[in-house]
Amino acid sequence: MPLSLIFERDVAVPVRDGTELRCNVYRPVDDGRYPVLMTLGPYGKDRPLAERAPDLFAEIGGGTFLNWETPDPEYWVPRGYVVVRVDGRGTGASPGPLAPFEPRVADDFYDAIEWAGTQPWCTGKVGLLGISYYAMSQWAVAARRPPHLTAMMPWEGAADMYRDFQRHGGILSARFMRWWWNNAVINVQHGSDGTIDEAGRAALRTDPLLEAVSLPLDGDHYRNWLPDLADIEVPFVSVGNWGNLGLHLRGNIEAYVGASSRHKWLRVITGDHILPFYEPEALRMQEKFFGYWLKGEDTGWLDEPRVRLAIRRGAETGSRDGDGWPLPGTQWTELELDAYDLSLGGEPAGEAEVSYTAPDGGVEFSTAPFTVETEITGPVALRLWVSSSTEDMDIFVRLREIGPDGGETLGISPNGTEVPLALGWLRVSHRELDEKRSLPYRPYHKHSSEQLLSPGQVVPVDVEIWPTSIVVQPGHRLVLGIAGADFPSGNSFFHDDPEDRPASRFAGTNTVHTGGQRRSFLLLPVIR
Repeated sequence: MPLSLIFERDVAVPVRDGTELRCNVYRPVDDGRYPVLMTLGPYGKDRPLAERAPDLFAEIGGGTFLNWETPDPEYWVPRGYVVVRVDGRGTGASPGPLAPFEPRVADDFYDAIEWAGTQPWCTGKVGLLGISYYAMSQWAVAARRPPHLTAMMPWEGAADMYRDFQRHGGILSARFMRWWWNNAVINVQHGSDGTIDEAGRAALRTDPLLEAVSLPLDGDHYRNWLPDLADIEVPFVSVGNWGNLGLHLRGNIEAYVGASSRHKWLRVITGDHILPFYEPEALRMQEKFFGYWLKGEDTGWLDEPRVRLAIRRGAETGSRDGDGWPLPGTQWTELELDAYDLSLGGEPAGEAEVSYTAPDGGVEFSTAPFTVETEITGPVALRLWVSSSTEDMDIFVRLREIGPDGGETLGISPNGTEVPLALGWLRVSHRELDEKRSLPYRPYHKHSSEQLLSPGQVVPVDVEIWPTSIVVQPGHRLVLGIAGADFPSGNSFFHDDPEDRPASRFAGTNTVHTGGQRRSFLLLPVIR
């Protein structure tokens, strides 16, 4: 059956400083007013998915207007929606400087929403739906409360630019940012079609990696993108992914908890970063949500559970519903580390210590084999006592489930490769906690100053381990790894920038202290 829709390209969207951004509009052929689904971002509204990711394009099933991480007009327009894709400032057809994480982008998004909400083909209701950057920008603009924004679904979207994305535990996550900037953004910068030469384009762009390198502490540069999650009041569904360690998972959960919205839902899924968004089950959920909020249809959405989590049991995945996060009734369980025998579980007999050489070395602590099936779902925290022969140390943490045969249960990364079940990071000089925002199960670090070590000085640190879901099988063990560098994995988020981690500061002997007055323990969310 031939596709029937109206496609308008490079429609002008005026914003507050007089600039005109450009958007594509896809709308039904029948006259009338329809709700809008909108995205604004840096990947080029006119760059076909078939060109950017041909294998992914084929796996989704093709589509004339398929575009990276955005809703497919061929699906939504026949269902009574207008799809609007806006090229962010400085990208694609939209002129101006390219700085994708400046507050001005969220202001532009606000103005684009208000423009769309007042068009003759719009009912006045605008929804936001998209993956990754197209989700991150949703949090930022929602905090500014544009009047025509009615509902949104941030699908795998970081919220805290410092903690979720650029500096995990204070440690620069450079490798992904470098790849992302060079391969996904500047190649669609405005003028890359030859209308502006390379020197001119370079003068118009601000590399977020260079900014992150020069700004190791948290501050206005990072917070201005999204000053306060509590400013978000619009109805939303936050969709996270257990395997997206190092970018989006933390933000989806933190934003769900921190937003003031009366109507908010959390979904955590498994799978790669893109395909689940287009699967029939996901499309049904998207339709049910937006049908209620944008069309006023009786879809039964308000009967949906507030929280629905994928539960990983080996190679199988089930689900669990709940009323909040962490799950009500969570049994917080402490497993103590014992450096004497590298065990994880009961109280150590006395004080002990174990050392490793950084950055290449590490140490592992293991539980005894579990005797009963045990579900661990929620945030995880680690209290450690540590010292170093140098003035600082970076702590990398990995949580694994190991079977009797030595085989490891693994998760699925954003690119479909295997990753550990949970990871955490902390730069010891950034160990100061924000006591008002910290929780026993989710330490929150200020990252506002450095507290360097004296060689051999023993200090307590609290490491945030990103949330997880593991159902440990009888006979299996939990293994906690602590190291001086990233663990080998299929993860894309590595912390190996030599400027951020000079050998003079981080190459030395690191020591973990346990027992007695230096009680080190892993805090787990056990579900009955």
